[in-house]
Order: sequence, then C-alpha cells, then structure tokens
Amino acid sequence: MGTPHILMRRAVVVAIVCDFTLFGGLAGVEAGVGEVAEDLAPLETRFQTMTGDELFAKLVEQNQLRDLRLRHYSALRTYNVASDKGKVYAEEVVRVEYRAPDHKTFVVDSEKGSSLVRDLVLKRLIESESETSKGRAHHDSSIKPANYEFELLGEQIFGPYHCLVVHAAPRRQDKYLFEGNVWIDTADYAIVRIAGHPAKSLSFWITRAEFVRQYQKIGEFWLPLKDETVVHVRLNGNKVLTIDHGGYAINSDTAGSAQDLAPQNQAEER
Repeated sequence: MGTPHILMRRAVVVAIVCDFTLFGGLAGVEAGVGEVAEDLAPLETRFQTMTGDELFAKLVEQNQLRDLRLRHYSALRTYNVASDKGKVYAEEVVRVEYRAPDHKTFVVDSEKGSSLVRDLVLKRLIESESETSKGRAHHDSSIKPANYEFELLGEQIFGPYHCLVVHAAPRRQDKYLFEGNVWIDTADYAIVRIAGHPAKSLSFWITRAEFVRQYQKIGEFWLPLKDETVVHVRLNGNKVLTIDHGGYAINSDTAGSAQDLAPQNQAEER
C-alpha cells in the first residue's frame, strides 16, 4: 500500500502528469497573459477591417502551404521538470524525427534525476505526443475556427517579428483547449507565440496552470523553440516543465551547416 507520505507524493506526480500531458506539448509563463495589453500598438489601416475569421483563413492557408513543403526534420529536445525555486527533479534529452505526413519517432539520448518523475511525467508526455501523431489520440485541440474565436487586440513587436496579437477564446469548455493570447507574424501569417491557461479545470490537484510556447523561424519554416508550463499543485506549490527545442535538420537526413540551422529567433507544432 505504501505510507501516507508516499501516496501523497504519487498523487501529486499524477496531478502533474495530467497537466503536463495536456499542455507540455503546447507551451509556460514568462509573462502573464494580461500584460500584453499594456504596450500594444493600434492596428494599422490594412488590418482594421480584418475579422477573426479572415485572419484564421490566412493562418490556415499559409500553414498548409508550409506543411506541404516540410518533408522531414530532426531535432534535439531537452525536457526538464523543476520547482519554481530551480530544484531539478528530472531531465531527459530526446532526439525527435518527423517524416511527413504524420510520423514521429523519439529516441532518448540521456536522462537523469528521479525515475518516478521521468516515468510518470516525461515518458508519459512523449508517449502522448507519439500517439497523437499516429492518430491514436482523438483530442481535437488544433488552433482552428471550429475550436476558437479570434479577437484582434492590436500589434506588437516580439523579437524581430512584427505581430498581430489576438485573443483566442475557446468555443467550448474543454481541458484540451486554452484561453489566452496568440502572436501572429504579419509577413508569414505564422504563430510566433502563445500564452494562456486551460479552458477548463484539469483536476482537483491543479489549482492553476499557465503556459507559454515560443516558435523560431528556420529558413521558410516555423518550429518550436521553447515551451514552459507552470502548474500550482494543491499542497505542493509550483512545478515547472520546460522543453527546449534545438539542433534542427530540415528536409535532410543529415544535419545542415550551423548557418542553415541557426534560428532567426523566436513559433506551430508539427
């Protein structure tokens, strides 16, 4: 059965799993969702009459065009689970291989820290993404008109990107959806950043959860740069999952040159 202390610890780990499995693949909290409204610029004339549906149409169209050209990529991901004080519980470095249209493989390069956290959080997270890519999971969380309404808030420079900032409101209360803000590059109509929180409470143990995902542009493609998910676990404080994405080789079976792989900076999970 185990002692009460061990049972409590396992319950907390399971609670973290529930949240990270849902939102670790999405995104973190480097800035609160509401902070963006303070320094937004008004919409330029060309965007003032644009509706949320029109913006969605451009976003979907450009993403589909990029998807058609993305045949393969490999990348290194570093998964890290820590307390908000910086204490690391577990870390795993994983090589990810994607081949169009929907095949992903994951190979662990190295791991350290708690085997309990690695097994119940990190491996569960990786398995969840693998199942989703193979169509075994049927959670429709895509950023598309069937799931979200867009409201244009204004414009903002984020890194080197000139972005439209929109509020994404979920069309239903679903723990696989989020409410928050999305930064969309005005040149490529690609997602640069997402910041939000679950549209529905995740569990009794999770009293608050927030995430941020940032993307990077490599050549003509936009791929994940960093995810950070912060959850407040009842009786156990804040826990942080960070996923760093790097070492991309795109449309090639071998890594490209350093110049080819250098991100142009911070943005649509494949």
